[in-house]
Amino acid sequence: MRKRPSRALVPALAASALFLAAGCSADPGRSSAAARTPDAGASATTTANSDQPLAVAAAPAAAATSTAVARPGTAGGKARKTSLKVKSYDSHTRRAVISTVAKGISSPSPTGTPTPEGTTAPGRTAVGDVIASAPAPGAPDGLLAKVTKVIGETADGTEVQTAPTTLDTLLGGDDAKGTVPVDPASFDVERLLPDVKVSWAKTGDLHSGPEGTKVPLGSLRVDVATKVATAEGAPASADASVSGFVQVKPEVDFSYGGGASTASTASTASTASTGSTASGPGAAYLGVSGDWTSQWALKGRAGATAKPVRLPFAKLHADPVLQVGPIPVVVNLDLTCYFEISGDGRVTVDVEQDLKGDFKAGGTFGTAAGWTPVNESHMDSSPVRTSVTTAGSVKAALGAQATVGLYGAVGVTADLAPYLRGEAAGTVTATTPVGSGTKSDVAASGSWALYGGLDLSGTLQIQLAVFGTPVIQHAIPLGTLHREWKLADGKM
Repeated sequence: MRKRPSRALVPALAASALFLAAGCSADPGRSSAAARTPDAGASATTTANSDQPLAVAAAPAAAATSTAVARPGTAGGKARKTSLKVKSYDSHTRRAVISTVAKGISSPSPTGTPTPEGTTAPGRTAVGDVIASAPAPGAPDGLLAKVTKVIGETADGTEVQTAPTTLDTLLGGDDAKGTVPVDPASFDVERLLPDVKVSWAKTGDLHSGPEGTKVPLGSLRVDVATKVATAEGAPASADASVSGFVQVKPEVDFSYGGGASTASTASTASTASTGSTASGPGAAYLGVSGDWTSQWALKGRAGATAKPVRLPFAKLHADPVLQVGPIPVVVNLDLTCYFEISGDGRVTVDVEQDLKGDFKAGGTFGTAAGWTPVNESHMDSSPVRTSVTTAGSVKAALGAQATVGLYGAVGVTADLAPYLRGEAAGTVTATTPVGSGTKSDVAASGSWALYGGLDLSGTLQIQLAVFGTPVIQHAIPLGTLHREWKLADGKM
């Protein structure tokens, strides 16, 4: 298990991301998340010189350390694949070492003249170069940077000073659009409770975990079973527990549309030392989508409080690399699975619910409206067990909180929380005739009901400006979605 720095997650999916929703309705004829986004095309080898849109696809394993370089403002300076590699990167100083050329492959020098085969040439990395790299030493989230100074040669390659830049300096006026599945085996998993099990299945008849053979291809499943605090004064038979699983088939949705209204002001080789003034894209989108399945149960009398208490049980992280034409675009996905309980601590329940559907969540940019949220979900639920005793109320959620970003800059956060809610109301009366010595008459009356529901909240973040769009002045709420439906009810 890879240890990574902890990430700031907006407490408030699509991640689910990993996993998310925002227009929840029963829709037996719903289409899959993949069908809602046009296919990207056959391969990611479309060249930057083509008039066709750039293909968007999962980067092949051989491109796990791929790098693209562009030289804005120069003739032929559009992004292209290169054999150069980011040997190391220091995030504090923003210095990078660009490794030597692999033997048998030549690389363009600043003057456009290839270097001799298998040799290194001082200055082949020049001021103004824009570098996009897959995850590399010191840059586990990938690297998108502009060279501001060439410091000199080292034993490992050319050391350069870099500064942050944006995707439009690489993509320019090109267009790209596609949806790419995330390999479920690529997630790093941090288990936060003892009894957490992770299973996945992928093509090639490969699977892992206790439930792997039952998991649909391309899906990731997280199971949990744990006891929770029992309400004070509850009988021993009312021990409380939560159990179930979340299963998701995540996909990354990416699009970029060149052609913003303002043209670049630097278009000749004479501006090579300073680069061009990027105009930004005319359109952009980043989001996560997929199929969602969860099944979970709440049993007993939980020691709940009016304020929800959240207990995370697993954190997952993946850095899928999208091959957008010649450019490796690194997407960062974080997912925290949790359960949450609130109530008055008086009601005893024995309930189980199945939930199936799909989701999509993200942010879309247009020159007229700027950044706006995109959220949709179709969920169907069914009760498996329903039982409520005594008067009181309880609400328990089994949810997922997700973040989606590019090159380490979080752009979208979302929190999808499917829940169960139970309530019972009634009275118990006892009457014993004075001096009669007869047995007391006891009567009980009341009603109970069980509900399934869905809560969603989240934000679009300022870091979405990594596309080269105008900076978001403040976080934009996704909006709070609340949907609830009755599972069962009765009288007592």
